[in-house]
Amino acid sequence: WGLLLLVAALVLGETAAARCPAPCVCDNLRAHVLCLNGNLTAIPGTIPQLTKKLDLRGNSFTVIQVGAFLATPYLTHLDLQRCKVERLEEGAFRGLGRLVYLNLASNGIALLYQESLDGLSSLQQLILEGNRIEEIQPGAFGHLGSLTVLDLRANALVYLPDMVFQGLQVLRWLRLSHNALHVLGSEAFAALPALRRLSLDHNELQALPGEALARLDGATQLDLGHNPITYVAEEALAMASLKHLFLDHAALQDVAPDAFAHSPQLHTLDLRENQLRGLPPLAGARGLARVSLAGNPLICSCLLRPFHNWLARARVQAEGSCAAPPALRGRPLDSLRPPEMRCGRPQLPPSPAAPSEQPRAAGSGQCPRGCTCSLDFRHGSCENRGLQEIPRGFPGDTRLLDLRRNAFGTVPPGAFPGLKELVSLHLQSCSIGVLRPGALQGLESLVYLYLTNNRLSTLAATAFEGAPRLAYLDLDRNAFTHLPAGAFQLLPNLISLHLQHNAIRELAEGDLARAGGLRWLYLAGNAIGHIAPAALAPAKMLEKLHLEGNSLAEVPTAALWGLPALSELKLSRNPIKRMGDSAFLPVASSLQHLYLDNMGLERISPSAFAGLGPKIRSLYLEGNKMSNIPNMSNFTGLEILNLRDVPFHCDCELLPLRRWIDKLNLRVGATCGSPVEARGLKVKLTTTFQTCPGWGRGKAEKASPDKTKAASKPSKKKRSGKSPARGFKKSKA
Repeated sequence: WGLLLLVAALVLGETAAARCPAPCVCDNLRAHVLCLNGNLTAIPGTIPQLTKKLDLRGNSFTVIQVGAFLATPYLTHLDLQRCKVERLEEGAFRGLGRLVYLNLASNGIALLYQESLDGLSSLQQLILEGNRIEEIQPGAFGHLGSLTVLDLRANALVYLPDMVFQGLQVLRWLRLSHNALHVLGSEAFAALPALRRLSLDHNELQALPGEALARLDGATQLDLGHNPITYVAEEALAMASLKHLFLDHAALQDVAPDAFAHSPQLHTLDLRENQLRGLPPLAGARGLARVSLAGNPLICSCLLRPFHNWLARARVQAEGSCAAPPALRGRPLDSLRPPEMRCGRPQLPPSPAAPSEQPRAAGSGQCPRGCTCSLDFRHGSCENRGLQEIPRGFPGDTRLLDLRRNAFGTVPPGAFPGLKELVSLHLQSCSIGVLRPGALQGLESLVYLYLTNNRLSTLAATAFEGAPRLAYLDLDRNAFTHLPAGAFQLLPNLISLHLQHNAIRELAEGDLARAGGLRWLYLAGNAIGHIAPAALAPAKMLEKLHLEGNSLAEVPTAALWGLPALSELKLSRNPIKRMGDSAFLPVASSLQHLYLDNMGLERISPSAFAGLGPKIRSLYLEGNKMSNIPNMSNFTGLEILNLRDVPFHCDCELLPLRRWIDKLNLRVGATCGSPVEARGLKVKLTTTFQTCPGWGRGKAEKASPDKTKAASKPSKKKRSGKSPARGFKKSKA
């Protein structure tokens, strides 16, 4: 038997060698195949079946077709780097249940479809570095239950939605460095129970995403360096197992004393190369052993003495040296003695305070009683102090002022004297019912104003006088019943306006007068039932309009004229039952993302989408009641189409939709609601259409209608993976 097995192995080896594709090199003893830097445009079909490692780097595949590797079910390692891959078809890797390593780095993949990675149940490492991935649909990684490392570095990600990594139960390292991330859903990391390291460095995060990070109970290392984060607020980070935090090369100007109070195991804190002139005692970080402050412009004056004393008491090792005063320039922190850390001018006696409290700033910028601030840090805070009047006397160079969770009631005229350099003002949850004319007088540098969760119901035309640079205004969760007409006339630089979750009933002409620079308007969760035709006209640069969760009974078509830049329109959860002709014609040349889901929509006119076409990238129609939809064959740029929970009537009138869906490389979720025998079946799978006249006609018949014998050709094209309609090439689930 041993001899027979040896002979069989030799015969199989010779057969395998004979089948090795011409441009490839096959090592049959190790079951390796290399096809490097060739001109292959398709996966070779003659690769030995027992191959375990397949290296295809440097070829030109463009698309990885469905079932491309069915002939090599024993693969454990697959390398597709630099193969000009732009698209992974759903089911491209089916049959590779033994694969543990997949490298798709340095390709041109822009989208991950829901089932692009289906079939990879044993995969442990997935490398997608250096692609063009802009978004990931939740569920894309749902079949990767064995994955431990996911590398998404150097892509084009801007936003991570909730539950985007659902299914990655054993993932230990998530690499998201070198993207453009600036918004993270609060539940973005909620489904990662085994994660130990998260890399978010080299992104565009402007604040610590504390709510999202709080879901990572087991993570021990967090990389947030090279983000434009300027401030770490109180209790900003609650990660129970975190040991190593990297915030180097950011834009930090201040860190709150209790910033890390809920990260009790924090051992190493890297704050190198920031703009820190000092730090308060980090009393909340009880387990901290090492702080790196090298490359910061540290001022080793008396203001730094509390931090220095804390280092000694807590036995924390600190790296860094003084930038000032001149006598101490270059001195390492650990070489300083408290008497050397003097202030250059007389100091006012400090108020009674706990030993760990940061001293008040000296001179003309003395800090109001009960607040914390510093001339060096340019940050003031009186958060949650039970104040009934806005305090005065903050340092004149204060940049950020946090007055949240007090009980001011009214903001009087000239409430912030001497704060010409103030950039960001936080007045959330302050029971404010009145903003007096001239309240912001003198705030000539103010860019961000947060008035969320107050009691404002109206604003005077001069409410924002004196703050001409205001760009971001947040008025969510107040009591407005209409837009404060004229209040924005003195804000020529307004870019983003939040008025969500108020009680606004209509948008009237003049409401947005002189808001010519407005780009993002958020009005979700109001009671808007009418929008005047000219209400939005002043906002000619508007790009995003969010109207979901209102009381609109029809698409506000007339109000959309004059908005040539509108790219995103959300009408979800409005009681729009019927959609008439040319509903979106005014914005047809610019619209890219359209949300029409969960409206109870019963009928869509055949011409409702007139004018829309290749520019539409995403269309959401799920959760409606119509039984058919118009012809959308000219939507050739679609990347997302959601038709879930729509009760389609699967008869012969729906055949054009069925054919169109067959041509798309996306999972739309369309199911039949009727007739009874088809209820619950996927539109793509039901056999109801096989009795319809013209069933089976395809592309060949379209080119030559009389040649009915060519009816079977479309299915052959589909099996070969060639898209019958070039326009649907980029579509995704």
